[in-house]
Amino acid sequence: MSSSPAPEEPGTTPQKPRGTRRLTVAQALVVFLSRQFTERDGTRQRLIEGMWGIFGHGNVAGLGQALVQYAASESAEYPLPFHQGRNEQAMVHAATGFARHRRRLSTMAVTTSIGPGATNLVTGAALATINRLPVLLLPGDGFARHPADPVLQQLEHPGAGDITVNDCLRPVSRWFDRVNRPEALIPAALQAVRVLADPAETGAVTLALPQDVQAEAYDWPEEFFAERTWHVRRPQPETAELDAAAEAIRAARRPLLIAGGGVRYSAAEEALRALADATGIPVASTQAGKGALRHDHPADVGGIGHTGTATADELARAADLVIGVGTRYTDFTTASGTLFEGGARTGGDGVRFVNLNITGFDSHKLGALPLVADARAGLEALTARLGDYRVDEAEIAQYTLDKALWEERVDGYTQPQSGDVSDLVRPSQAHVVGALQSVVDDTDVIVNAAGSLPGDLHKLWRTRSPLQYHVEYGYSCMGYEIPAALGIALAAPGTPVWALVGDGTYLMMPTELVTAVQENIPVKLVVLQNHGYASIGGLSRAVGAEGFATAYRYRRTDGSYTGAPLPVDLAANAESLGMRVLRVRTVRETREALAEAREADRPTCVYVETETADRVSGVPTAQAWWDVPVAETATLPSTVRARKEYERHSADRRRHHL
Repeated sequence: MSSSPAPEEPGTTPQKPRGTRRLTVAQALVVFLSRQFTERDGTRQRLIEGMWGIFGHGNVAGLGQALVQYAASESAEYPLPFHQGRNEQAMVHAATGFARHRRRLSTMAVTTSIGPGATNLVTGAALATINRLPVLLLPGDGFARHPADPVLQQLEHPGAGDITVNDCLRPVSRWFDRVNRPEALIPAALQAVRVLADPAETGAVTLALPQDVQAEAYDWPEEFFAERTWHVRRPQPETAELDAAAEAIRAARRPLLIAGGGVRYSAAEEALRALADATGIPVASTQAGKGALRHDHPADVGGIGHTGTATADELARAADLVIGVGTRYTDFTTASGTLFEGGARTGGDGVRFVNLNITGFDSHKLGALPLVADARAGLEALTARLGDYRVDEAEIAQYTLDKALWEERVDGYTQPQSGDVSDLVRPSQAHVVGALQSVVDDTDVIVNAAGSLPGDLHKLWRTRSPLQYHVEYGYSCMGYEIPAALGIALAAPGTPVWALVGDGTYLMMPTELVTAVQENIPVKLVVLQNHGYASIGGLSRAVGAEGFATAYRYRRTDGSYTGAPLPVDLAANAESLGMRVLRVRTVRETREALAEAREADRPTCVYVETETADRVSGVPTAQAWWDVPVAETATLPSTVRARKEYERHSADRRRHHL
């Protein structure tokens, strides 16, 4: 008769099972993350290349302790660098910028405390998920054991005891789990990494970590810490879908291809160029897709939609077939459903769509013929299937001429002649874009997200390399630029990275300038001081709201913000945060300062006093409409006029998905 094991003496540590490692949940998670890799096309890279964090009571004893211990004991083979952030939202932006520059194959993790630190992640998570970019969020959470209720920063919900503020992250995360028991970390961590590495599902991933569970020990099986390589697949198109797409293209007289962000993430630029070379199909680009072709490629016709070029938008109006590659078809791209007319003005028969996208969700938009596949794989298959198909040479000659005429207009807006009197005046925003264009080369990266700059850059910037143009326009988040520039600089050390912001965006989130100074990340910041929200000011006037509360000016006795500009010195602010600052007032000084900043080996700011907010841009007006509803009834004459214009444009809307 077998005897049962003798009871353990009180206070002794249970014997560790064989093949296990005793670590806390936080310690185990750090080791696990350090050993995750992705592989695509035979190239292997780390999935999580570092961690950003701000510590509070919700994570300092868990992940904080774990990172210190890991750096001291195990980081030689699998380093996991830590970066000290100043704002939780900004840390997510930095990780997202890193992931986008790495074409979604690598990213970073972000840890925060429970409470305001965790809820500050929501904006960054929304941006990452909207843009289909992977980032791992590790917020602390409330006590799983509920030792006392309520604890500091606990959200008490009268109808549910398991809700915490971290539940705000559920709708903006592609995967969310709360690790309430140590053993639950194993499936949660594996699912989190699976989603991060999946090109069709990726976005923000959240693992909420209760602060008591983070510090709890467990005997982890060694296989949990084994190296894992997650293959990033390239789904091939199905034969039936490929045949239908090729047949539609062969039948088209005026096709137009729209390159979206999926071209960048798939590294499909060469495949796109091969298709354009073979067929002569013109290629327009969304904000995320700009750079898919070099600006000087014969088929590149520039940005598409509300912020696009006249060349691309006229081609879109005449197109009888639109081929979307890796695009989500946002309202800016479609001009709120008014852009694709199918040649209605010239007696055309309508427009059809073919959508090449890695997700079925996006490939079926606008009632398109779907081609569900990886962008590179799909483009290569289409090129082979199209054989000798080519756009009529007369159509090619026409868009080539139109493109040349547009480029002449761009030169006129951005490039005052050296020695000309205009070289000595206060620059417009377009002049700054032109000056920057003159000092960068193919290696530089420009970063922007909000204000009037995205529209100007989409029209004016001549992109020279696939990763040069980094404009976040899925969420258009003010404050993205500076932290994203840090993330890009970490993703590509030695690359000149430019964060372009207006004064409104600068005031939203300059905090990570301190991080740039602390780690000597030589980002180049360009601040355009135009004393207000220039973009929204112009939009406000267009919709009859008369620019209300969009200028940074003193309040007058009538309550309006129409007094003198505020004496705000953002250059001094940047300087106080440790930046080297170059102040400029003329076009010539701007060009010289940008050249100096490019060579700087420390964080440097070029501070430009531009034209006033109502004249800041100096570029062609929008070439296509954008739907911003106008008051249906009003007494202000400006609003009445704007409503008539709104009704005129909205009557042109087409519901292509019906």
